[in-house]
Amino acid sequence: MRDIGVDCLFEEDGTVRVRRIAVRGKWEGVEQGRQWQDEEGRHVLVMRHGATVQEIVLAPETLRWEIKPAIGGQARAV
Repeated sequence: MRDIGVDCLFEEDGTVRVRRIAVRGKWEGVEQGRQWQDEEGRHVLVMRHGATVQEIVLAPETLRWEIKPAIGGQARAV
């Protein structure tokens, strides 16, 4: 996984609303899909321009966002 910048809002119920992400220093608006929490952190599915769905994770121990590589080099389905 690699670190990214995330512009988001944390809601009162603990969910996150992601507005845009920065990969390699370039900001892109995103569409947000489902999200969930587990021992790895807060997971959010986002769709970048060009309809590529990717999973981002907020690690609880570092409070850093990371983007997971697509499985098998393919975009993930929502």
